[in-house]
Formats: sequence, C-alpha cells, structure tokens
Amino acid sequence: MKYDPRIHNRQSIRLRGYDYSQAGAYFLTICAQDRKCVFGTIENGIMIPNEFGDIVYEYWQKIPEHFQNIEIDLAVVMPNHFHGILVICDQVLGGDTPPLRKPILGQMVGYFKYQTTKSINNIQNQMGVKIWQRNYYDHIIRTEESLANLREYILQNPLRWEIDQLHPNNPSKW
Repeated sequence: MKYDPRIHNRQSIRLRGYDYSQAGAYFLTICAQDRKCVFGTIENGIMIPNEFGDIVYEYWQKIPEHFQNIEIDLAVVMPNHFHGILVICDQVLGGDTPPLRKPILGQMVGYFKYQTTKSINNIQNQMGVKIWQRNYYDHIIRTEESLANLREYILQNPLRWEIDQLHPNNPSKW
C-alpha cells in the first residue's frame, strides 16, 4: 500500500526542535525486524552472539572511523535488539578543529543499520532482506547520573533478559 498521510499518521519520535548534530551523549535502542532473535542467545545471563551479532558489534566499533567527531561508549548486542551510547564531540577526535561536516544522529544510525544489513545479507546471499525495524529509540543523556544509570542498564541487560520488555515471551508492548 502506498503511503497516504490521511491514513498513515506517522509521527516522529525525535524531540521536536532538538539539534541532533550538537555535541552530547545519546543512548540508542535499535530493534531487529519483527523483533526476531537473529543476533545470538542469552545463556546464564551472558550474551552469546552469533555471526550476525558479531557483525553488529563490529560495525558499532567502526562508527568513529566513518564519522570524525564521534566516540562510542558502552554497547550490548542482545538477541533481538541493540543498545549503545554514542557521543558527538565538538571537535575532531585527536585535534581541536571542528568537524568539516556535522552529521546528525539519524545519519549515524542509518550508516550503522545499512552496513550491518548489507554484511548480514551478503552472508545469507539474500539481498534486500530487512534486518532492522524502520525506526530507533534515542534518549538524550543530559547528566552524569543518567549516563551512569544507562551504562549500568547496558551492562545488566543480558542478566535481565527473561524480564526484558523486548524478550519474545514478554506479553507487554514496547
């Protein structure tokens, strides 16, 4: 069905009026298509990534190579989603000059999703298969306390998998 704004009332979940290219820390959650567990399993509270989960983590590590003013913080690949903290800096890393282009958060997420999808589809020899859901969740980290809490959440996420709201057996909607 073709997009019709009268029927399909898509509303952005981004913070209206916020400049997502400005320096700051951002917590991201990106879900697998249909929340299928395609990135590995949790065993005894430990995430055991499969080949696809390894690819997701590998491309997360490569984000600063592609975007010159980005630092990555903690991240966890879960069976059907990904959490990570990304930091946009005012200067190019390793220097004191501003970046030539200021990418916005959505461009970085798009790059990450595109590269992981392309690599996973190459392995499966199936081009065009969706790996990720259309959107992503972000939280602008405004305080050191919030940063510490989100880091702890990431570290504890595999231990809490059975009660995670994204767990396939959890009846609640996210």
